[in-house]
This record gives sequence, C-alpha cells and structure tokens, in this order.
Amino acid sequence: MASTAAPYGLKPVNLIGGQPYAGSTRQIKIASGYDTNIFNGSVVSIVTAGTLEIVTTVGSNSSVFPAGTVGVFVGCSYTDPNSKQKVFAQYWPASTVASDAVGYVVDDPDVVFQIQADASIAQAGLGANAPLAAVQSTSTGSTVTGNSTTALDATVATTTQAFRIVDFVDSPNSQVGDAFTDVLVKFNIAQHSYTNATGI
Repeated sequence: MASTAAPYGLKPVNLIGGQPYAGSTRQIKIASGYDTNIFNGSVVSIVTAGTLEIVTTVGSNSSVFPAGTVGVFVGCSYTDPNSKQKVFAQYWPASTVASDAVGYVVDDPDVVFQIQADASIAQAGLGANAPLAAVQSTSTGSTVTGNSTTALDATVATTTQAFRIVDFVDSPNSQVGDAFTDVLVKFNIAQHSYTNATGI
C-alpha cells in the first residue's frame, strides 16, 4: 500500500483513450546558464524567449499554469562545460553553461501520467480536478536520482484546476484511499499550451 509519502513527479503511462504511450518526446532548447534545476517528472513551460523553464505555479484557480505550459520534463542533453563531452542526463543541473542544451518533454496533451497525492484520495475523487501540492522549485527533486518530488494536492475540487483524475493505480503496492494515493491524471483543457488559445 502507498502508506509512505514518496512522491516521484509525473510519469507517463498511456494515452487517454487507452492507447499505449510510445515514448515520444519533443526537444526544446534550455537557455545556457538557466539557474533552476529541472527534474525528471516536472511540469515545464516555454517562456517568451522560446526556451524551456520549470513551472513555478501549482495550477490552481489562484495560481494558474502559464500559457506556455507544454508538458512534463523527462531528461536533457548538453555539452558538459568541464569535460567538453555530450551528456544525456536525468535532470538539468541549475546554472549549467551549455549553448546546445535541450530538454526532452512529453508534450502530448492526451498523455495520462501517474503521480502520488500528498494525502488520501477516496473513490469519490475519480473525475475530480486537482493542482500540484506545492510550487516546483530548484529543490523539488533529488540531484542524486534526478527525479522530481512533485506531488498532487489531495484536496480535490470540481472547479478548474490543472489536472483531471482519470483513474487510480491498482497494484499490490497501491490502492484507492491509501494514505498517499497514487492516481492517474491528464492535463485539463486550457491548462496545456496545445489546448489553449493564448500565445506565449
């Protein structure tokens, strides 16, 4: 059972219609010297410079995702400024100087992601909406594993939030109503750059 808080960010599972997720990503430039860690499983956006940054809002009514929110970061590549070798990394290390840096982003708005909630979600939470539990930052992840520690807010709502809960993870280690429930979510329409009409 998911009785321990061990958030791992957003992990792609499949597409909303039940089709398998084929692993497709889009490469988006990261500005050289960008000063915030981006961890695998973090929500990211394209900013006005045309580069990728971590989203620093939770996706609630009062803290909406930016218009350029484009999906979930799953790694990056860049030329290491010290070794001069090409690196394929689990996360973007803050302030790395590399003119060729790109992030790999799961950008399909129909992808379903697995995420752990910060508390229990009952069966009645199916179909409800929820934001992230806390603002993402340079410290919402592990520089050892490279993985995000972002969680979903278990206080579900009918009002507009970033994500719709579409299912629960049913496994020997995770069930509905666990203390820290693992759920499956997708971006709500207008919360993702490809489903809103606002330019960046």
